Amino acid sequence: MWINRRLLALSLGYFLVMLDTTIVTVALPSIGDRLGGDLSTLQWVADGYPVTFAAGLLTAGVLSDRFGGRRVFLGGLWAFAALSAACALATGPGVLIGLRALLGIAGALLVPSSLALIAAAHPAPENRARALGVWAALSGLGLVAGPVAGGLLTDAFGWPSVFLAAVPVALAAVALLGRPDRPAPPGNTGRRVDAAGQVTSGLALGFLTYGTIARHPIALLIAVVAIAGFVLRQRRAADPMLPSRMFADRTVGAGLAAGTLVNFGLSGVLFVLTLLFQRAHGWSPSTTGLAFLPLTVPTAVNPILTGRLVARWGPRRPAGAGFLLMAAGVVAQLAGGVPVALAGLFVLGCGVSLAIPALVAAVVGALPGDLAGVGSGALNAARQVGAVVGVAVLGALAAHTALIVTALVLLAGAALTAFLHSAHPADARRRSPATPSSRS
Repeated sequence: MWINRRLLALSLGYFLVMLDTTIVTVALPSIGDRLGGDLSTLQWVADGYPVTFAAGLLTAGVLSDRFGGRRVFLGGLWAFAALSAACALATGPGVLIGLRALLGIAGALLVPSSLALIAAAHPAPENRARALGVWAALSGLGLVAGPVAGGLLTDAFGWPSVFLAAVPVALAAVALLGRPDRPAPPGNTGRRVDAAGQVTSGLALGFLTYGTIARHPIALLIAVVAIAGFVLRQRRAADPMLPSRMFADRTVGAGLAAGTLVNFGLSGVLFVLTLLFQRAHGWSPSTTGLAFLPLTVPTAVNPILTGRLVARWGPRRPAGAGFLLMAAGVVAQLAGGVPVALAGLFVLGCGVSLAIPALVAAVVGALPGDLAGVGSGALNAARQVGAVVGVAVLGALAAHTALIVTALVLLAGAALTAFLHSAHPADARRRSPATPSSRS
């Protein structure tokens, strides 16, 4: 009932974004062997994509609100297909990192536009929660299926195949989206791109990543200055990237913070375990990918269940339970032994499939309708900041220490969910925002 061509196409777009976040992880040792590069180079191959993705999401949200979600979504799909093919032809680590950075910009175009289109098609909170559950199930599968697919493809066809895999998926999404069913309503054409905000946010994220990976104090200082400049700009700009009225509801701020922590834990742990499995245990890419299979199983089904739970009970309890399960899954990696580690990965996957869809539903449901694009972009930017910092910080620590830090961060995320709405849908209907002005 809930899956149609339009929703499937929108879900495939985000599936691509999430797939590219993790499918490269298992291929990193092979990329290093073929193209050259030390640990910091491999960290940049992993982080080059989410850095620009996170930096571009807020502007992509403005573009979606201004020019229409469908137009921005289609442009992102075509760019993603072309740049993925180009990554497969990279001849050196520097070229690959640069192409990955451009790919992140293409991915940024896909997320706010897809969420805004879903919100426009499902204005009722219960229906929107269920549609977001389907969207999260299909797209979230890419996040955790990436290591499995990446390992099998790398062993069978070499590392370029992990990028080529995105091309047919992008083309399929273009075909499924089809033409709009009705004339597009006017876009929010009064909003303009905040160029100064984009520059300062991009500098902050780039220098934060570089400073953390290279342990460069001057770079970290520049990142702090850029963050301060971004905050000041948002207070004074006529069309800020993050309008202050977005945060009138405390759920938005808590959801953004929790989104940062959930991806810090997930992406950081995937990076740490990939290197541990292949370099410390001597596993092949395909064996490593298959070891992550228990992580993928719950994400194929659970987000649909999460959508129903959110529609019935609100997002607070599913999100909190998700964080606690993720923390438990990480702690299991410290116990030793393959069976316990695999069971822990399954628990981690259950937590991911609860936490992420619940956070998306919480933030989107608390936003004014005309900020659907920029608000969803802010949530995904926060999540990608967490992914970037997670890889940079945890990759610099010993595996045991990194896992302990991750478990503590996820427990902090569970505490943050106390600030999310826990309202029944009857109450949510009374707060329901207007239908977003994104074009269908």
